[in-house]
Amino acid sequence: MKILTRNSLLSLLMCLLLLAMAPVSSIRAENSSISTHARAAALIDVTSGRIIYSSRGDEPMLIASLTKIMTALVAIENGDLASKVKVGKNAFAKEGSSLYLKQGEEMTLEDMLYGLMLRSGNDAATAIAEHVGGSEQGFVYLMNAKAEELNLTHTHFANPHGLDAEEHYSSANDLAVLTAYALHNPVFKEIVATKEKTADNPYEKWDYKWSNKNKMLRLYEGADGVKTGYTKKALRCLVSSATRNGQQLVAVTLNDGNDWNDHAALLDFGFNHYPLKKLVERGEGVNGYSLVTGKDFAYPLGQGEEARLVTKLVLSGEKNAAGTQTRTSTSSFGLKGVIILQLGGKEIGRVPVYTPSQLPPEPSAYVKKYSPAGASAYPADNWLQAFGSALRALFQSGEDRG
Repeated sequence: MKILTRNSLLSLLMCLLLLAMAPVSSIRAENSSISTHARAAALIDVTSGRIIYSSRGDEPMLIASLTKIMTALVAIENGDLASKVKVGKNAFAKEGSSLYLKQGEEMTLEDMLYGLMLRSGNDAATAIAEHVGGSEQGFVYLMNAKAEELNLTHTHFANPHGLDAEEHYSSANDLAVLTAYALHNPVFKEIVATKEKTADNPYEKWDYKWSNKNKMLRLYEGADGVKTGYTKKALRCLVSSATRNGQQLVAVTLNDGNDWNDHAALLDFGFNHYPLKKLVERGEGVNGYSLVTGKDFAYPLGQGEEARLVTKLVLSGEKNAAGTQTRTSTSSFGLKGVIILQLGGKEIGRVPVYTPSQLPPEPSAYVKKYSPAGASAYPADNWLQAFGSALRALFQSGEDRG
């Protein structure tokens, strides 16, 4: 029989302690029953932003044309979709995957975004960057500013197309967060779910017809995005999304020779083991108080996690964890406090509570989609704060495959 020495026993105890302290928001590969052939991988729930699987998720790596997820997002948020994009000399005959646009050709930004995401046109990426950013460098600045806004700490862009370059990288976790954010944008969401797109071609008798390179749209039930990528150094990269039973997941793999199968397995794992569960319904009563909840709250939960959920009601005027008293305002419009939800000692969300007669109207679909996941952590006490919160929400708000 093998006898544990004092040192080995201490090492074992330390390992167990570290496992117990691991954040519940990120179920690491070594702790789960799923694995991939990828050098790095991640799986995220779009509604909550919870990373439910990660393997080497924070390692900066080459990402090839997955870059174009950020390119499309920045263009949509900063450009006019109806504006005409002119193909300049820098975009014409750009190396790598291409739409084969002619120099001087003009196309609407919206159509060019379809070419960018469906066919991964590097010429389209460059033309879009020059159109929206004034220059490729100006657009890259916007890309990096967006990455900083989204707290993508393992990401930096050097170009809009993803050809290998120094200081151009991201990580599986960062790409998961970026894509989950982007999928709240209805234009982005529609583009990446499109299997085929036809666009006007003013220089030929036939129109452009682009078929999406993302085979997951045809291979996996419920698939609705997102982007393929490949260079000789980055190798095969893929971000996919799928929706089932009202839950949307995003899977990311970097440097994966078996990505189609791995993504099917990752998505199956998420849907089967971390289904999205509605924990709070807007307008429901708060036990023991004449109060109602101000919003729905849903979260993906693994087996046994629901029993570990802890909820805490913090009323206006009570002291918070830092010992600071919550200010009570005579101009408050029914807001009486907030319900804090915790899992494993970590806060996963907040739900404001109101007096029943002063429950504010439900936010518009736009505000709901573009409010960041943590926006409810700062419920407004008055209309001025509400206006500020709305503004904050809006502005925060190989094969030849690119």
